[in-house]
Amino acid sequence: MAETEAVAEGSAPSAKDERRVAGLAKRIGAFAQAHGGVEAQIAYVGERGVRIVLVGEDGGWGDIVEPSDRIARSAVEKAGVTLHEDLDGDFAAKVETGPYEWKRMAGIQIGG
Repeated sequence: MAETEAVAEGSAPSAKDERRVAGLAKRIGAFAQAHGGVEAQIAYVGERGVRIVLVGEDGGWGDIVEPSDRIARSAVEKAGVTLHEDLDGDFAAKVETGPYEWKRMAGIQIGG
């Protein structure tokens, strides 16, 4: 995985990592405030790292890609957000999609 994962177990996070966690937590908090609250799920996306999927109480959603799983999880925890293991069931049902998403999904299906 990303170089930022190469931190010895039990070692203290660096000041740079703490700033990244704080910055991500601030962005997550801003999303939560704009959408009446938020829940999250973290998904591994390969060499790029992980994707923090955010789902607002109003159905709005977004994501943030972070190279380090450890930093992503720390940021979600610092933001005080419920973290789900999977994007399914009641959690997935909260996501509201609009015409843009349906058009994009249809385009992918028909080769566009």
